[in-house]
Amino acid sequence: MHNLIILLALLGSAAALSIHAADKPRETLCYELRTYYAAPGKLDALNARFRNHTMRIFEKHGMANIGYWMPVDNPDNKLIYILAFPNREAARQSWKEFGSDPDWQKVVKESEANGKFVAKVEPIFLTANDYSPDIQLSKSAQERLFDMRT
Repeated sequence: MHNLIILLALLGSAAALSIHAADKPRETLCYELRTYYAAPGKLDALNARFRNHTMRIFEKHGMANIGYWMPVDNPDNKLIYILAFPNREAARQSWKEFGSDPDWQKVVKESEANGKFVAKVEPIFLTANDYSPDIQLSKSAQERLFDMRT
């Protein structure tokens, strides 16, 4: 779990890139790092649901999609992602609206007709430190690998 905090330090500036574009102060940004443990045999379906539906519905409710990752060695079927919000109250409101969104409710009902996708969720709210560097994204990078250390 502590490794996830290091990941956020590396990725916090990715959110800042989108926030700078929106002229919002970086220091007020609230990040949410979420780790999902997919039910056995459901990781591919969970990724497809994020790809095809969830990310779009997140954006609809003011949730900024920062990034989505899976461990290279993934025996626990983890999906790790980070969202950004203007502040903690905005996060609370966005999740409330997301959960009651009819489009989302329909997606969940249809996609989980043969069983739930997620066995466990671990959310952590974080703020970027004042010394967190901006990540410079390389357009030429074919593959990126993040190393989380505690």
